[in-house]
Amino acid sequence: MPRPLRVAIVGAGPAGIYAADALLKSDVAAEPGVSIDLFERMPAPFGLIRYGVAPDHPRIKGIITALHQVLDKPQIRLFGNVDYPSDISLDDLRAFYDAVIFSTGAMADRALDIPGIDLDGSYGAADFVSWYDGHPDVPRTWPLEAEKVAVLGVGNVALDVARVLAKTADELLPTEIPPNVYDGLKANKALEIHVFGRRGPAQAKFSPMELRELDHSPTIEVIVDPEDIDYDEGSIATRRGNKQADMVAKTLENWAIRDVGDRPHKLFLHFFESPTEILGEDGKVVGLRTERTALDGTGNVKGTGAFKDWDVTAVYRAVGYLSDKLPKLPWDLASGTVPDAGGRVLQETGEHLTSTYVTGWIRRGPVGLIGHTKGDANETVANLLDDFAHGRLQEPSAPAPEAVDAFLAEREVRFTTWEGWYKLDAAEKALGEPQGRERVKIVEREDMLRESGA
Repeated sequence: MPRPLRVAIVGAGPAGIYAADALLKSDVAAEPGVSIDLFERMPAPFGLIRYGVAPDHPRIKGIITALHQVLDKPQIRLFGNVDYPSDISLDDLRAFYDAVIFSTGAMADRALDIPGIDLDGSYGAADFVSWYDGHPDVPRTWPLEAEKVAVLGVGNVALDVARVLAKTADELLPTEIPPNVYDGLKANKALEIHVFGRRGPAQAKFSPMELRELDHSPTIEVIVDPEDIDYDEGSIATRRGNKQADMVAKTLENWAIRDVGDRPHKLFLHFFESPTEILGEDGKVVGLRTERTALDGTGNVKGTGAFKDWDVTAVYRAVGYLSDKLPKLPWDLASGTVPDAGGRVLQETGEHLTSTYVTGWIRRGPVGLIGHTKGDANETVANLLDDFAHGRLQEPSAPAPEAVDAFLAEREVRFTTWEGWYKLDAAEKALGEPQGRERVKIVEREDMLRESGA
């Protein structure tokens, strides 16, 4: 009787779990069957949803419910707290599996090459997100001394950062934020948040719902300058062809014409301002310099030569995430992705690296919403199964599932399991119960391992 197809997935965030789901729904799952192991460097699964989505977005975190149903399937095992490549390498994985899918996502900040970017008080948004989401590998404290703060970027991450900085700690307390984050936000001195985009309202990358949520807080006054409401032919075409872009522009227009209210925290959305320099004194941020831009007819912008200095003492860049380079795999430095064709990893020669695949942000870069990685996963898995059907996969030397457990035990790798996640989940919910909260996130890696029974 033929053994099941053995597949390793490195990265147990949405992209990896969607790939597992696609494998389970394939014809191969029925005969000869599939056996899938997910490897995750964090003690808990769910990747970006646990450590990248703002805590006041429980609607998005609801995606976990669907992912749970996939991980509950008996054909899937989870190995948490296992790092690639220090705990298990590509050669190791090839000994145990017919194919390996990498879905490691992106958690670092993309660089912004302007003078002053390294000053004290200049931060990457991804680092701040990791802090307020209780990531175990970042410091437990965050400096929140600045009364006036700049956020560079007009995507949803920029909105998350601006909203968390502008809200009060007590507004966020009903969420899952851990005690150290609550204490940090309690000491936050920010009263003015300035969000900067170098193009116009029609080019903003906010999703309409995320944008409107800014105005729901009783403590945040959202302010848009009427002079920033401007469109050229390219912008008008964008609005006609993109319903979301049109909804964002309409929301911004409505905010621009209303009177400014008296909510205590002011959140300014600035357009047509391109950051050119972070200003510093004695190594610390004391301001931001921008150049006014103007539309060129196509929806793009050009500089006008008019500069303005903004009085801020902290700057957060939210100009995109970047994936970490994966050892033993080819790498495109410019895009921060693994070169591929339909999810098949491509070597420099243009040939497929046998039995090796990618999906999600490590494949196409950190763009799109979480659900968009589902299409990636389907394409990658379809090509993996095509390679399987045509005998193009390598043959593992130790395909028995027990061989993986023995290998990790021999290496003394302390790993968590799917059953362990249920224990950690219950422990976090128990912490929240006395306060009437759904959960309180456990932050320390050692505490997560202990509660998971590892």
